[in-house]
Amino acid sequence: MGRYVVRRLIQMIPVFIGATLLIFLMVNVMGDPIAGLCGERQCDPATAAQLKKEFGLDKPVWQQYLTYMGNVFTGDFGTAFNGQKVTELMATAFPVTIRLTIVAILFEIVIGITLGVVTGLKRGHPVDTSVLLLTLVVISVPTFVTGLLLQLLLGVEWGWIKPSVSTDATFGELIVPGLVLASVSLAYVTRLTRTSIAENRRSDYVRTAVAKGLPRQRVIVRHLLRNSLIPVVTFIGTDIGALMGGAIVTERIFNIHGVGYQLYQGILRQNTQTVVGFVTVLVLVFLVANLLVDLLYAVLDPRIRYA
Repeated sequence: MGRYVVRRLIQMIPVFIGATLLIFLMVNVMGDPIAGLCGERQCDPATAAQLKKEFGLDKPVWQQYLTYMGNVFTGDFGTAFNGQKVTELMATAFPVTIRLTIVAILFEIVIGITLGVVTGLKRGHPVDTSVLLLTLVVISVPTFVTGLLLQLLLGVEWGWIKPSVSTDATFGELIVPGLVLASVSLAYVTRLTRTSIAENRRSDYVRTAVAKGLPRQRVIVRHLLRNSLIPVVTFIGTDIGALMGGAIVTERIFNIHGVGYQLYQGILRQNTQTVVGFVTVLVLVFLVANLLVDLLYAVLDPRIRYA
């Protein structure tokens, strides 16, 4: 196991460099960040040249990337165009989005897996058909429609929640935004769990456990569910980074100042330092989540061993 972890960590290095290089190049060809910094009025040539020199934008792109990566490994993600350190923006944004992501993942695990197990065991029953139709509707409706609808009904019409989240962004305030963020993924988890349960239910090891006279609950939890969760864990593991990076719509609807909000502001103002810095951390989140998922396979299925 130790050798496998070391090997995976080494493999993450070129992936991290390649991903950050691609992101850096894409962000730098989006447009002229100095034009975005000056606003609607065009900067005069002297001011533009001074700003490019101050932010290192007068150097070749490859040299900018090498300088950026050298600073990243020392914990310096650069300075935003408003003079604020990107790490300071991260310190305020990431805790909020992490709490939002935790709420969303809990919805996926508790509701998604529960509904998937129930429908997988009752395949073809009215409950199964109803849940399948419901998940199809959830997948078909865009997130911004779901978010605006819940905000209008629960926040404006019925007054059950505040229409916008406060700056503290406590777990209680993030329940509805977390449900909105997790809605599509929750539907996929339900359908994926259902399919996996239904397929493994006909496996030999399940029939053997039933033939031994084991209690139904033990057969489902210890034998059927553990093996059926492998594809579900894979999806949820990769979804962690997707939820954190894809929270732009949800955070905009509920006025949450998290990662999505900062990315939106960075893209809108063509603030390359902010965008590249936040996406760099999200790449690390993706890589670590995938590593943890691979290690969790051995826990779910004892037949899997890493040399």
